[in-house]
Amino acid sequence: MKKLKLTEDRTATVLGIVVILLVIFQIKPHWPTFKWDNADVLINHVFSFDNLGHTLIVFFFSLLVMMLSDLLMGRSVVSSLRSFPVVFILTFIGMTIGGNQFMNAWGFETVIFCLLIGLFISNVFGTPIWLKNSLSSELFVKIGLVILGTTVLFGDLLKAGGLGLIQSVVVVFSVWYFSFWVCKKMKVDKEMSVMLSSAVSICGVSAAVATAGVIKGDKVKLSYVVSLVLICALPMIIFMPYLAKWLGLNAPMAGAWIGGTIDTTGAVVATGSIYGEEALKYASIVKFSQNVLLGIAAFIISVYWTYTKKEVGEAEKPTAKVIWQRFPKFVLGFIGASLLFSFAVSDGVVVEAQPILKKMQGLWFALAFTSIGLETNIRSLVSKQNGKATTAFLIAQLFNILITLLVAWVLFGISW
Repeated sequence: MKKLKLTEDRTATVLGIVVILLVIFQIKPHWPTFKWDNADVLINHVFSFDNLGHTLIVFFFSLLVMMLSDLLMGRSVVSSLRSFPVVFILTFIGMTIGGNQFMNAWGFETVIFCLLIGLFISNVFGTPIWLKNSLSSELFVKIGLVILGTTVLFGDLLKAGGLGLIQSVVVVFSVWYFSFWVCKKMKVDKEMSVMLSSAVSICGVSAAVATAGVIKGDKVKLSYVVSLVLICALPMIIFMPYLAKWLGLNAPMAGAWIGGTIDTTGAVVATGSIYGEEALKYASIVKFSQNVLLGIAAFIISVYWTYTKKEVGEAEKPTAKVIWQRFPKFVLGFIGASLLFSFAVSDGVVVEAQPILKKMQGLWFALAFTSIGLETNIRSLVSKQNGKATTAFLIAQLFNILITLLVAWVLFGISW
C-alpha cells in the first residue's frame, strides 16, 4: 500500500465515495443523538449507555476511514491511532454543546463550538507537538465536501421554484462580485477575499469551507471568516423579522429576503419561523437554491484559481495540462456525488441515505474545525489585515441586505 502514495485530494475523493457507497448498500452506523434541552435529557439520552454505544461505533467507523487514508497516502497508521481519538472526543464535546435546543434556536452551528474548544486548548494549555503534527484538518474538510455533494440535487433545484432560483442566481453572483471588488479596494489579500466573498454570497460556513478547500486556503483565515459569518448572523436573526414587518413586507417577500440574506441555514430557519410559516417556506426555498449553487460556484472558483494563481518563478499563464495538475480533484468527487444522487440512484435510496450522509458530512466538518482550533494561535486572528477583512465583510453584507430586498420586492412583491 505504501507504493500508492495518492495525493490528499485523490484520497479524500476515494474515501468520500467509499463512505457514500457503504451508506447506499446499508453498511452504516446508527447515528447517535446530540439534541437536548435540559439536564435530564442530556444525562438520560445523550449520555445514555445506548447512545454512547452508537457514538463508539461512529468513532470506529471514522477511525477505519482515517486508517484507510493513511494506507492510500503511503503513511503509517500510527499517527491516526494516536491523534484521531483525541480529536474525536473533543469534537463529541463540541457536538453535544451544539445540540442544545437554545443554541439551535439561535442558529449557532456545531462547528463554532468545535473551533472554540480547539482554540481554548491551543492557546491556554498548548497543543502537544505530537498531536499538532498528526492533525488532518484539510483531509477532513475534503472528505466532508465530497459527501456534501449528495445533498446538492439538480432535481430539487428545479422544484424550488423559478422565482427562487432567479433570485438566488442574481444575488449570489452580484454579491460575490461586489464583495470581491470591495476586498480588492481595501487591499485584502486574494485568498481571504475569495473565501469571504463566497461566505457572504452563497451559504455561509459551507461555502467558506468549500472555497478554502478549492484554493487550499489558510486555515487561520478560514476560521476567521467562519467566526465572522456566525457572529454576524446573530443580530440579523433578532432584527430582520421586525424590520421586515416595519417595512410592510408580505410573507413571500420577507421569506425571500431572509433566505437570501442570512448566511447559515440554521439561522434562516430560526428567523423565518419568527416571521411565520409562509415566510419560513419561502426563506427555505431561496436558501436551498443558494446551497445548490455552491457546487457550480466551487467549480467556477477552482478553475479561476488554478488559472490565475502563479507558482514561484512562473512567467506565463499555466497551460491546460498544468491547470489540470493543479485542479483540486476532490471537486470532481463532489460533482460525481451530486450527479450520482441526482440521476443514478432511486428516489427511495436518496430519501433513506441523505439524512445519515448529511450527519456524516457534518461530523467531518466538525472534526476539521476542532483540528483547525488546535493548530491556531489566537493572536494570529487579531491583525490589521483581518480588521480590513471585517470591514469588507460588513460592507458586503449591507450590500447583500439591500440588493436582496430589491430583488425580493421585484420578484415577490409585484403582481406579474
